[in-house]
Amino acid sequence: MRKSDTIAAIATAMTGSGIGIVRISGDDAFEIAEKIFKPGKTEKKLTEQNTYTMHYGYIVDEDEVIDEVIVLLMRGPHSYTAEDTVEIDCHGGVYVMKRILELVIRKGARAAEPGEFTKRAFLNGRIDLSQAEAVMDVIQSKNEYALKSSIGQLRGSVLKLIKEIREQVIYEIAFIESALDDPEHISLENYSDKLREKVDNLIKKMKDLLISADQGRILKEGIRTVIIGKPNAGKSSLLNVFTGDERAIVTDIAGTTRDILEEQVQIRGLTLNIVDTAGIRKTDDAVEKIGVDRAKESVKDADLILYVVDSSTVLDENDREIMNLLENRRVIVLLNKTDLTQKTTPEMIGQLFSKPFVCISAKEEEGFDLLADLLEQMFLNEKISYNNEVFLTNVRQKSAMEDAKESLEKVLESIDLGMPEDFFSIDLMDAYESLGTILGETTGEDLVNEIFSRFCVGK
Repeated sequence: MRKSDTIAAIATAMTGSGIGIVRISGDDAFEIAEKIFKPGKTEKKLTEQNTYTMHYGYIVDEDEVIDEVIVLLMRGPHSYTAEDTVEIDCHGGVYVMKRILELVIRKGARAAEPGEFTKRAFLNGRIDLSQAEAVMDVIQSKNEYALKSSIGQLRGSVLKLIKEIREQVIYEIAFIESALDDPEHISLENYSDKLREKVDNLIKKMKDLLISADQGRILKEGIRTVIIGKPNAGKSSLLNVFTGDERAIVTDIAGTTRDILEEQVQIRGLTLNIVDTAGIRKTDDAVEKIGVDRAKESVKDADLILYVVDSSTVLDENDREIMNLLENRRVIVLLNKTDLTQKTTPEMIGQLFSKPFVCISAKEEEGFDLLADLLEQMFLNEKISYNNEVFLTNVRQKSAMEDAKESLEKVLESIDLGMPEDFFSIDLMDAYESLGTILGETTGEDLVNEIFSRFCVGK
């Protein structure tokens, strides 16, 4: 554990609430707290108290009582930051929390930077970088599955798997180096074939993790969902059903929606980031045409397309254009207006467009349980529900894993070309270091600072 100055921050929201917490961490945390704390009963000093103890008393500024509090003491390295830490549980008024923080700073602490408490936990070796990122993921979790995934990563699921892969890689590096240094006792005969098998297995694991990265992003950030269809198909009505509010204007006039509307909704624990778009059709209206172009553009980055079809009308060239646009995308066809006489049936859609469908009525709010069932089938499975799968949950981790995989693929290329064994070591070491960036072992200071700058002050 490194020596450090002492930092302090308000660790709870800056709004009026029942309880507020002022957190102090660093070498002088106990001494600073002692200067402003007046115990309610005992005369024993805070610096003499045991770790993991709570003490009732008052925060005082000279002779003025600021608040009645409970003080929690945690001695390093067995604390969140692995440093001596004091948490002052006070009343949750904004003014009183600010008074206590100002007093703590006046007595020798400095104001903490965003994420600095978690950054110290990382720098002091209590957690690795993937666990530090999981802390923010837990705070920002939007659904049950994102929370479970983040808790798994916080408990070291990514750390454990990456360490296992790195141990296998470094073993091969050490073996090659030892054999080159002592060829009389360590033979490299047929080693290339053995290494190929091991590297193939590692690449397979990495590919599985990279596939999981998109699933992890969906769990963490939500499903980017775009509603597409012709004008007056019921797209805005669908959005209003999802949100439970009159979020979008609904009229019998085609082309009412001319710009993109965005909403976030929860369906059975899944987060859908929904984008309602302008109806797609050929038009001479300049403003509507801009909306149509934006609707087509929004399809490119979508995780899911909800293609709304008005089943009370016949399919036309606009529908065929939409189907061509969505051919290689993940799509659910919603046959809307089933409360009216159907002129377009599921069989008709199936002959032209081989995508899953659900019959709904946005007006009567029917069919949405079937849609929820289909969403669960598409985006969830038993492994995810029970949180047994390890997910890479951000672009940084995914990029590092891709770099490591590419390095191992170069090892296979060197084997195929019959290159000397010392060439294998170079690419194996590159893979080892790339994996290390996921854990923060080979990450530059600028990147570390940038990651923690996204945290809230006090965490």
